[in-house]
Amino acid sequence: MKGIIGLQRNYFKENRAAFFTNEEFSVTLFRYQSGIEAIEITNSRGRIVVLPYMGQMIWDLEFDGVDLKMKSMFDQPKKADSVIDTYGCFAFHSGIISNGCPGADDDHEMHGEMPCAEMDSAWLEITDTSVKICGRTEYIKGFGHHYLASPSVEMFKARGSIQMSMAVKNLSGEVMPLQYMCHTNYAYLDNAEMKQNIPNSAFKLRASIPNHVKPTDKWLDYNKKLLNGQETIKALNDPEMYDPEIVFFADELNLYQEVAVFEMASPEGITFFTSFSTAELNYATRWLLHNANQHVASFVLPATCRPEGFSAAENAGTLMMLSAGEERTFTIVTGKK
Repeated sequence: MKGIIGLQRNYFKENRAAFFTNEEFSVTLFRYQSGIEAIEITNSRGRIVVLPYMGQMIWDLEFDGVDLKMKSMFDQPKKADSVIDTYGCFAFHSGIISNGCPGADDDHEMHGEMPCAEMDSAWLEITDTSVKICGRTEYIKGFGHHYLASPSVEMFKARGSIQMSMAVKNLSGEVMPLQYMCHTNYAYLDNAEMKQNIPNSAFKLRASIPNHVKPTDKWLDYNKKLLNGQETIKALNDPEMYDPEIVFFADELNLYQEVAVFEMASPEGITFFTSFSTAELNYATRWLLHNANQHVASFVLPATCRPEGFSAAENAGTLMMLSAGEERTFTIVTGKK
């Protein structure tokens, strides 16, 4: 069986409604009290909740009774133009023209225009072995850039993982910049070990301090120890030091692997993983934060460049450029083993 089912915003009501079921999958449509439309897909391993018209954000992800999502202050998605006003999701698409924390010379939103972008259309693609949520949004400015973004997320039969993709096509007659990051906000697992098929030495501590980070003397001292090798972070065993956030960068991953595989494994036997092609996503960020309001261990955030804003990427020569009519696609597989 294979089919495509178009979606309309008026399908989504405050009361949950079954939309599709078969032997493996069930699809339910609903709307949060905040007014945000949502699709829940379940398989025999777990569930995913996707916001089809809000940047195709993934709000919840759960497999084998384990919540994969960060702890946050948000109990539901909020209507927002900036992702920091609804920062409680499992994953979002960061970019597209600009990405990451804006620097002193930048005027873009944190993580760019895509995370909360209003999608123009959404639909389901269903087979016997998977259900895929697809969407499109056209970005156009009268005196600026023009592109089509086409994200998708696919859930598979009897698997504890999903596949996230983003295709970006330059619709203008001029070259356009492209910065993209797949921002997965994973749950913090106490004493979990982080490992990957690239050397630990590839990771470098972030040297810049973005505006949203308010350093303390203790945090600055800890960063100095990380820089001079007195401290290392291979396991999540010092949470009081991850406030404010600790961020590492790994560049030019293609020097080490064609396919990068990252894992975070807890002593209780829970293992999260992410894999991706380094030909598509050649940079990685590791983001750790543990405070009274947020617990997150993003053991890898695959990207086309470091997430330090547009100007930093331009100055570093890592800003990707799309020629007129060119399209790029980025894909990751992530979830629980």
